[in-house]
Amino acid sequence: MDALSLSDVDNQTFVDEQFYLESNFDGYHITMAILYLVVCITGLAGNSLVIVTILKLDKMSSSTTVYIFNLALADGLFMVGLPFIASQNFQGNWMFGNTACKVVMVLDGINQFTSVFCLTVMSIDRYMALANPLRFARFRTPHCAKIVSSFLWLFSLLTILPMALHFSADHGQCIPDFASDTWWLGVLSYTFVTGFALPFTVMTASYIALLLTLRSQRLRVSTPNQESHRLERQVTKMVVAVVVVFGMCWLPFYAFNFWALYQSGLFLTFTRAFEFVVLLSYSWSCANPILYACISDTFRRHFRTLLCPAPSMHCNTERYDLNDRGMLDVTILA
Repeated sequence: MDALSLSDVDNQTFVDEQFYLESNFDGYHITMAILYLVVCITGLAGNSLVIVTILKLDKMSSSTTVYIFNLALADGLFMVGLPFIASQNFQGNWMFGNTACKVVMVLDGINQFTSVFCLTVMSIDRYMALANPLRFARFRTPHCAKIVSSFLWLFSLLTILPMALHFSADHGQCIPDFASDTWWLGVLSYTFVTGFALPFTVMTASYIALLLTLRSQRLRVSTPNQESHRLERQVTKMVVAVVVVFGMCWLPFYAFNFWALYQSGLFLTFTRAFEFVVLLSYSWSCANPILYACISDTFRRHFRTLLCPAPSMHCNTERYDLNDRGMLDVTILA
């Protein structure tokens, strides 16, 4: 379930509308509005840069970049729903109508789930690329990756559609209309397993297997290989970054939603903390391009190539092939 839906359900459950009317324009809400704007702009700009980089410099000629392209597309589209959430949190009501509520919920959920699913599939793809590249070569073609990516979008739609259609703005808030708290607990448990627990487990297992494979390959070489050791260190950093950032952005979000079921009154600190973890969950979608630039040498060079097309003293514009050995082994981040 998307961030907007869960936050609004909790608004209905334990946040009194009077709270919003009395505190819409205090320093906290103004600060949150600015943070929402920063996350939205950063996410759109960063993911747009990744998309243009792939289309211009690689043209999706490998399975890796096909998955990265779809991830960046989902992350960028995920940002589209953020202004609607900021508006509702800031004003305390949904002002865009019932149809817009359902449409935003559907699009928000599809992009959120597709983003997580793409990242999960990429972790498996990265392991196959190193464990036995010849054996898994037929599964790692661009054509196969495009088919898998299409299935991920469809699966995300089928996953979120039944829940998203329950949303309504009839009561001034874009919230789902479930019969009881038991129904909501079931929906929340389902989305937690599908959108976090299972993907997180698969990613962690794949990356651990990847690191063990890299170390085993390095130890089998009789003579020390500095390049192999450097690659292992860089992959390790990226693995840790992916798992830690994913957990930090999404685990608090789900934890607060489960906790909200047991809130029986208005708790200002809890409410404001919940608004922050909703923003944190959206921050995940702008974290990937930042991690590309900070950790991946290859992507950093491609970004410089795209942003600085003319050679100069301050910009190295040498072009690199996204399918070279470094990109194949290092780009596990999606």
